[in-house]
Amino acid sequence: MRGCNGIIVREINSDQLVVTFNYKVDLVNKIRSIEGRNWDAKQKHWVLPNTPDCLVKLNDVFKDEGIEWVDINHIILSKECSGNIIEFAQKMRRQLTLNGFTQKTIKAYTGHVERFLKHADKKVEDLTAQDVEDYMYTLLNDQRNSHSYANQAVSALKILFTDVLKKENIVLRIPRPKKEKKLPEVLAEEEVIKVLNSLASEKHKAILFLIYSAGLRVSEVVRLKVNDIDSKRMLIHIRQAKGRKDRYTLLSHAALKALRKYALIEKPKDRLFPGGKEGEFLTERSVQKIFKKACSQAKITKEVSVHVLRHSFATHLLEGGTDLRYIQELLGHQSTKTTEIYTHVSKHNLNQIVSPLDRLFKD
Repeated sequence: MRGCNGIIVREINSDQLVVTFNYKVDLVNKIRSIEGRNWDAKQKHWVLPNTPDCLVKLNDVFKDEGIEWVDINHIILSKECSGNIIEFAQKMRRQLTLNGFTQKTIKAYTGHVERFLKHADKKVEDLTAQDVEDYMYTLLNDQRNSHSYANQAVSALKILFTDVLKKENIVLRIPRPKKEKKLPEVLAEEEVIKVLNSLASEKHKAILFLIYSAGLRVSEVVRLKVNDIDSKRMLIHIRQAKGRKDRYTLLSHAALKALRKYALIEKPKDRLFPGGKEGEFLTERSVQKIFKKACSQAKITKEVSVHVLRHSFATHLLEGGTDLRYIQELLGHQSTKTTEIYTHVSKHNLNQIVSPLDRLFKD
């Protein structure tokens, strides 16, 4: 129920919360004690990070006033349990940093640990192998998550129990689901042309041209700097990508032409594709939106994400006769087994096979 001071906390997206209440000096002072809060003068409300830590803090500072929670997807746990989650999420971040993981992996693994601790809803020292098994069953059976998602959860929990909690006996009993063998979705060359031709913005063209022409991950294209483009050698320097590895990949002439058109308009200085805020890169979510809009305009009906351009790059190179080992280098795959999956979606070999039905009904 709404408290007497009308304090309402609403989730507006996965990153932000909005807090509104009738003006009172003591309430303003309380919300100012929360790290990351900002006052939106135009909308007349407070904006806060949508994190478990922030929810716990809100629950704590306004415990005497009462809060109306609206569209909140996080679980509001007891203060004791919430404190456990905050403490061990911080320990997990520290351990992952010491282990040398990237910020993206740290965020993903810490998220898995937070969700597990919420699900277990008990003191960390009381956690057992049964709690892990129950959680994994929930991920796979109740929530219908993919096996790759569940395997990532297992990897995160193994670090939690081995390095943070020092309970290696539990790690030995954590089940790891069998990997699913799924083939990547691929666009035909004609479909790629339609998508790229549907783009009106020179910036959007430069981004998607680079992704397809060089087989980039979306996380790689948004972090490119101007100096990473080597137009003399026609190479792109990818720095500290997945697995903290550097590599070089192709810079196509068509992509370079698109980049130069974009650069004449935007004049990027350091970051090739800067974000909305000073000193930030463009977000991966923004690139996904650009691609989704382009697919809609090109009337592509396949359910695909921007990562399909990377898959299409590899498949089209293979169909064009490029050696698999070179494709592995360009994509930055550690093992050839990862790259070999494109042999299963390439039409190069399949087109050499004649269906027996076509032989039976041949003119």
